[in-house]
Amino acid sequence: MTAACGGQSDGQEAGDNKQVEIFSWWTGAGEEAGLNALIKLFEEKNSNIQVKNAAVAGGAGTNAKATLATRMQGDDPPDTFQVHGGSELNDSWVAAGKMEPLNDLYKEQGWMDKFPKDLIDMVSKDGKIYSVPVNIHRGNVLWYNAKIFDENGIEPPASFDDFFKAAEKLKKKGITPLALGDKEPWGATHLLETVLLGKLGPEDYGKLWTGKLSFEDPKVKEALKTYKKMLTYTNKDHAARNWQDAAQMVAKGEAAMHVMGDWAKGYFTTDLKLKPGKDFGWTAAPGTEGSFMVITDTFGLPKGAKNPKATQEWLRVLGSAEGQDVFNPLKGSIPARVDADVNKYDEYGKETIEQFRDAKLTPSLAHGSAAPEGFVTEADQAVNTFVTQGNVDRLAQTLKEKLEQAIQ
Repeated sequence: MTAACGGQSDGQEAGDNKQVEIFSWWTGAGEEAGLNALIKLFEEKNSNIQVKNAAVAGGAGTNAKATLATRMQGDDPPDTFQVHGGSELNDSWVAAGKMEPLNDLYKEQGWMDKFPKDLIDMVSKDGKIYSVPVNIHRGNVLWYNAKIFDENGIEPPASFDDFFKAAEKLKKKGITPLALGDKEPWGATHLLETVLLGKLGPEDYGKLWTGKLSFEDPKVKEALKTYKKMLTYTNKDHAARNWQDAAQMVAKGEAAMHVMGDWAKGYFTTDLKLKPGKDFGWTAAPGTEGSFMVITDTFGLPKGAKNPKATQEWLRVLGSAEGQDVFNPLKGSIPARVDADVNKYDEYGKETIEQFRDAKLTPSLAHGSAAPEGFVTEADQAVNTFVTQGNVDRLAQTLKEKLEQAIQ
């Protein structure tokens, strides 16, 4: 399991391991606070190992992934790096032979029954496990300003009809109904995938990514039309805002709703000091009650890592109940482990932990789990063109063609 480190320069032999370089994109919102809490816990347990926090800014890892690709292809991997479970891990770095299997570590730590089987499958390929999940995020969440909803007599929208009725009412009052930030292209794709899930249901949504359901199918085009209609209720400056900016619009009462993963909750509570259930509320994105769009952040051990023993110590802390419970309350996510202490989580966290157990789990396109990374990039470009041009047929055709190329 341990990566061979022969030929490294002095101070970097496998027996040294006095440093661990942790590569991520956690630089803002509650994510930085969560990472710092993890690092603090790690240093308490490993005072002899220096942590190098090599985080690269950019929501959803846009910039970090490009930097990582350069390093991995140049045989200069970080000791460990953040990667989404699913296609982003398995169809890129595992398929390229760049990762060490972690089966021995899982057995040593007794993790095989501490993570859900479906989650272990997401970080495995051909029977070998390649990363350790630190969290579970839910992507299909609609956040709303509680005061705006109360003052306007609006209930959290469960269906698209509910959403459009509420949006029209708010628009007439001069309130931006839906905050969007797609300065980083994935923001628009994130909203789209929740609409696809809400209109198609989890089974047909899953068929999209295997090619069993065509993007040119009439019901998919109907979903794209619904998405187009939703965009008419967004802020005009969405292209100049990132997701935090959009979330802040809801926090300040400049907009009523925002569809975003529950890292937004970490931003609301950790950075903006808002009270869940009082200052802001939440519900499943329209039509997605009972479905859970899974985004899981994981870390593994790259082949050729300079400090493999120190990296394994990091993974042990990451996968521990203690590690997950210091990280996730700040990040806004829930633990990947099934035995975490629910009392450490707020109202939203407790509710989400419960729903995760019973919901139908679906992979995220925008965050790398549903389809190969090359297609995700193409989809982001096509969706952002659609946001400005609104051509449903062209978007359906482009997504169909690009996915076929990616999964051949």
